[in-house]
Amino acid sequence: MIAYIVRRLLHGVGIVLGVLGLLFILFFTVTSPEGMATKALGEKAPPEAIAQWVTNHGYDRPLFWNPESWSDTLLVDHYYSMLSFDFGRSDADDRPIMDRIKQGAKPSLYLTVPLFFIGLFLSLSGAMLVAFFRGTFIDKAGLVVSVLAMSIPTMVYIIAGQYILGKVLLWFPISGFDRDPTMVWKFLMLPVIVGMIESLGGGVRFYRTVFLEESNRDYVRTARAKGCGELQLMTHHVLGNAMIPLLTQVVVAIPHLFLGALLTESFFGIPGLGAAMVEAIHGNDFSTLRALVFIGCLLFIVAQIVTDIAYTVVDPRVRLK
Repeated sequence: MIAYIVRRLLHGVGIVLGVLGLLFILFFTVTSPEGMATKALGEKAPPEAIAQWVTNHGYDRPLFWNPESWSDTLLVDHYYSMLSFDFGRSDADDRPIMDRIKQGAKPSLYLTVPLFFIGLFLSLSGAMLVAFFRGTFIDKAGLVVSVLAMSIPTMVYIIAGQYILGKVLLWFPISGFDRDPTMVWKFLMLPVIVGMIESLGGGVRFYRTVFLEESNRDYVRTARAKGCGELQLMTHHVLGNAMIPLLTQVVVAIPHLFLGALLTESFFGIPGLGAAMVEAIHGNDFSTLRALVFIGCLLFIVAQIVTDIAYTVVDPRVRLK
């Protein structure tokens, strides 16, 4: 297993370096530093202000090669700053990017962690229910409702939730955020409820497919022939042996726990990392956007490696070589 983990780590390092190379091409060759300065200062900014902005942000150096010093290039600085987590300052307001990430991580986790666990529990419960009644009206109705729920855009859920629960019923604030631990739940209840309802359709449909596939395995038919009840089959045998595809699905959501939900945070006024990414896109804040994309890549690679190791825990038949 150790050799496998080392290989996966080396493979992950290669992916990170490749992603950094793509980010450099997107942010420094497709868009020039002068173009970044123009978007940050406005179209009517004088040439002197643009040149000063480029110099202040360190974008006046050569891209790939500097005959005076090989390390004094934008490419070397890009790799060094990303790999050392020294992200510098924002292109929009000159604020330290790491401070923005630290301040935005907690609100994002406040939102995504309960949304993740509650949504996962309800999706698994709903999928197990319809799979338990497979082939019946409950199963067919559950599938139809899941497909319809998946077809509704996220914006519709957000607007409907804000209007019904926030404006009409006055149960929760429509938007806003309070960092006080005793008050934060009032502002998080509405986005958690909306996000949970929005994710149920896809979750139930996916996990239902996994449970039905496992229900047709030979070991399930053997257990059923020996007199094992359907409820015990679903909770002990089918659920336990479906953990590998479940882990694969869960790992995709792990980076979002830290980076937050982009639309949800923006429309509910939650100052998390998802909102920071949207603000960076709208404000042409390339340095902040570059740092957030890099962090998301790292989280995804680490989650993939942890998932491979978890496979050996949930299924003893899996061997990492």
